[in-house]
Amino acid sequence: MSDKKQGFVPYANEADVVAVGKLMIENRLDRITISGDVDLTADKAGLAHARKLQALLGGIVATLEGMSLPAELPPPAVGEVDNPFN
Repeated sequence: MSDKKQGFVPYANEADVVAVGKLMIENRLDRITISGDVDLTADKAGLAHARKLQALLGGIVATLEGMSLPAELPPPAVGEVDNPFN
């Protein structure tokens, strides 16, 4: 998993994952996947989570704004592989 020290460069690889609470932000070459949940509580921990999310989303928006974007991505190619257990 990557963290802020190493840097999360949106759309740069298929490996980086950042956790905010139980929320997972996964880097991909053509998308960022956000799954899970986080409580932004009215305390210092909630503020820290909110700031981390704000920084991550700000970086994602800035990266998207600097890209030449299609109107919509095509659906991913789906293929079949032989069952290795047969």
